[in-house]
Formats: sequence, C-alpha cells, structure tokens
Amino acid sequence: MPFIKVQTSVPTPDRAAAEVLLKSLSSSLAKHTGKPEAYVMTAFEPDVAMTFAGTLDPVCYVEIKSVGTMQPDQTQAMSQDFCQKINAALGVATNRVYIEFADAKGYMWGWNGSTFG
Repeated sequence: MPFIKVQTSVPTPDRAAAEVLLKSLSSSLAKHTGKPEAYVMTAFEPDVAMTFAGTLDPVCYVEIKSVGTMQPDQTQAMSQDFCQKINAALGVATNRVYIEFADAKGYMWGWNGSTFG
C-alpha cells in the first residue's frame, strides 16, 4: 500500500540506474512506514516537462502515499532520505525537489479485488 512516484525533468537514465533507484526507494519506503516491502509500489517518470522557480533546471516532484497516518517526524525523515537519494541518483539539487505526502484511508485503497479498509 505505500506508494512512491518520482517525476523528473531529468532525461531517462540507463535502465540499470533506474532500477537501482526504484529498488532503493522501495526498501527505504518500507522501512520508513514500517510496512512490508511486499506491498510497496514505486514508479519513475523521467523526461517530464517541468519548471520550478521559473527555470528549466533539473527538478523533481515526488508523491508518497500510504494507508494510515504519517507523523511529522516520519515525513521529515523521509524528506531528508529521499531528497538525498534523488540527488545522488539523478543529480537534482535537494532544493529543487518537492515531496507530497498523503495519508489514505484503508477503504480508499484497493488491492486484489478488495480494499485495505
């Protein structure tokens, strides 16, 4: 049920680099949320036309969603961790990364023909 999607203006890295990033994000998201990695989904969308602060410099938008309630200390730790991972993997400056955290009610998250609520 935890989900992380990375959209970036950075061109597509080679497949191996993208897979390393996705696997790193997956294991980290499981650890941060305390949920089994078997339920974690990741997505990566490179080459998105984006601006930030009025420029076309490399930028990244990240969505993190999970069933349950994320606490302020948890989102702070995730922001630091994921900004660093994205900077290392894609070269996007951490001050050009926005992260949206969203809690989902279990009944609003479907899987395997049912919901988590």
